[in-house]
Amino acid sequence: MAHEELSEAVAARAREHGVPGAAVGVLLDGRETYAAHGVTSLAAPRPVDERTLFHVASVSKTFTATALARLAAEGAVDLDAPVRHHVPELRLADERAAERITVRNLLNHTAGLDWNLIDDGRGDRSLAGFVAALPRLGIVAPPGTRSSYSQAGYNLAGRIVEKVTGLPFERAMAALVLEPVGLPDTVYGLAEVMVRPFAVGHHRGEDGAPRPARPWGAFPEGARGDNPGGGLASSARDLLRWARFHLGDGEGVLPAQALRRMRERTVALRASSLGDGVGIGWYLRALDRADGSGVVRGAGHDGAGNGQSAELLLVPEHGFAVVALANASPGGHPFTRSVVRWALRHHLGVVERTPEPVPYDERRARQVVGRYETDALRLDVATDGSRLTLAVDIRPEVREAADGGMPPGHPAAAIGFLPGDGDEYLVVEGGLEGERGVFHRDDAGAVTGVDLGGRLFPRAVATPR
Repeated sequence: MAHEELSEAVAARAREHGVPGAAVGVLLDGRETYAAHGVTSLAAPRPVDERTLFHVASVSKTFTATALARLAAEGAVDLDAPVRHHVPELRLADERAAERITVRNLLNHTAGLDWNLIDDGRGDRSLAGFVAALPRLGIVAPPGTRSSYSQAGYNLAGRIVEKVTGLPFERAMAALVLEPVGLPDTVYGLAEVMVRPFAVGHHRGEDGAPRPARPWGAFPEGARGDNPGGGLASSARDLLRWARFHLGDGEGVLPAQALRRMRERTVALRASSLGDGVGIGWYLRALDRADGSGVVRGAGHDGAGNGQSAELLLVPEHGFAVVALANASPGGHPFTRSVVRWALRHHLGVVERTPEPVPYDERRARQVVGRYETDALRLDVATDGSRLTLAVDIRPEVREAADGGMPPGHPAAAIGFLPGDGDEYLVVEGGLEGERGVFHRDDAGAVTGVDLGGRLFPRAVATPR
């Protein structure tokens, strides 16, 4: 019955969100239950199952973090040492930041680095080449002062793995983590993906029809510099095996105490859908018991590839885990979120409560209207006098450099302020529905930036161009 209930829940949500193919796994009481729906590709359909590979994107960060935790437990890496201890050639736009950033700062996103360097297909695309190009990357905050999600930080962490082991990153990861844990279908690069059953991402076009996403994954083939932060492909079966490992005693790969420390809060988050804190590679969150008897703690990570979505969540005190994978955008993200929420309520009686926004306030709305930008993304906040909206898109110059290999953006969707000081908000519709964030102000009260998806977008202009 458990399999039938899961299958029905997955199928209903896949149809609701327009997902061509999905794979879901649940670990409960030591037992694994899987459900799959649909096909790997609308153009060349094959049934999805628990061994189908999806691009898991940023879930890759939990693997990179675990490799560094192992190296730290073995005494090869000091998480609190400056990155330059291992990567002396590191240079940044801010020399003081380059001197101060620690390994731990990379792993909990407190290095102050902007999101990422954009691969234009030219130059050295290795991790060494990525690090050499880091002086081009912006600094959004002094190291150690706040968490701002950074792909670049994890790619730099991957270079530490290379330097310490003397191996290419992918080979080092196989030796440190993938092979010892027993994950035969968790791989980097198309050469490994294409010899296994894999899902093709899909984007919904302006006419509403889903189309194959190109390139496969989020980054062009050969862009090894992005593998530590988002290059893995994996299956529902392998990811539940990964969850079982992290809920266990380390199996001789990593001491159990070191595994538990990865789930301890190192920095707090405010008004973030990712959670209320960051550990080492994991986002941490409080989950409410539906009967009001208290909370349980979860640790998880999600990922957004090119037309694909992934989410992995652990609830350690219950020995519980759920993984959800989908080959669609924008429907994949709300699909994986809804499946995870269903599994939590159905199996544990646990809910993630969504706060209720306050009524529209014109004065507050006018204060935050404007454009906010990172190195890759552009976020526009606007008002028509009756509602406040948020739109997110990839910057035009980045799209041009990618030559069509970028996913579509998120069109303007309504957001509402949350009770309190008026700076926290909730997206109430569209592909980002349910995402929370917060606007930031300087000492004079002027809005200087906004957080979305755990990432700081500095304010560029006060009104959209």
